[in-house]
Amino acid sequence: MRVRLAKTAGFCMGVRRAMEIVLAHANKTKEPIYTYGPLIHNRQVLDMLRSKGIYSVDGLDSLESGTVVVRAHGVPPATRTLIKNSGLKLVDATCPRVAKVQSIIRSQSRNGSPAIIAGDRDHAEVVGLLGYSCTSAYVVSDVKEISSLPQLDKPFLVAQTTHNTVVFREMVSLLKQRYPDITVFDTICEATCERQEEVRLLAASVDAMVVVGGYHSANTKRLAQISRDCGIPTFHVETDADLDREALSRMDVIGVTAGASTPSWMIRNVVKE
Repeated sequence: MRVRLAKTAGFCMGVRRAMEIVLAHANKTKEPIYTYGPLIHNRQVLDMLRSKGIYSVDGLDSLESGTVVVRAHGVPPATRTLIKNSGLKLVDATCPRVAKVQSIIRSQSRNGSPAIIAGDRDHAEVVGLLGYSCTSAYVVSDVKEISSLPQLDKPFLVAQTTHNTVVFREMVSLLKQRYPDITVFDTICEATCERQEEVRLLAASVDAMVVVGGYHSANTKRLAQISRDCGIPTFHVETDADLDREALSRMDVIGVTAGASTPSWMIRNVVKE
């Protein structure tokens, strides 16, 4: 059996930066550290962070002291203000690419333009982005939802940084037909584009694809779906223990990729197995 590992597999810049920020802060303080929501969607990494005294919280009610880290996904401005006013220290690990989308939404909506966000409405990044709009904001996850949008005057479009690139292009085409005066900002980050395109290219030369990453990771699930859409057997696993050895044993060439929140050691273990 041969294994072909995607060059882009693993941590993206935003996740790596967030990890470095929180670990560096942990080395400088003995106070408790909390991340506002899971730092990344990977159970094994979260276990490692807990062993270093870094815990995930969904609110501030039970916290009396310590530091709250805003994760790479970002938070709405109201949440940021709440943390600042709580008396807790704030450390911002928002991905710079997410911060750029926040800035676009704030700037464009201040001019009165309604926002359309291509993304998953329940994803932490999108929840944060909605908070930056000064006007009406609408979330569309796929092309089917475009028909339900109201008539809008000079809207603008942004995307969740990890959105499906092919779906986004389809959305742009339909939205331009519906709103000829729409302004489009392609805010899908380069790392996402590269990972998704590599999956499509790799799928053409392997018998099956293994996608490594958290089962709750949106960008990992999206890579797995893209692989399935290419028509090849696809196995989404969190660790090497989850591999379907019987099914994979019938394959000659296996492609391996991983989500942006998957550490290199987990990828190595899967490849080795």
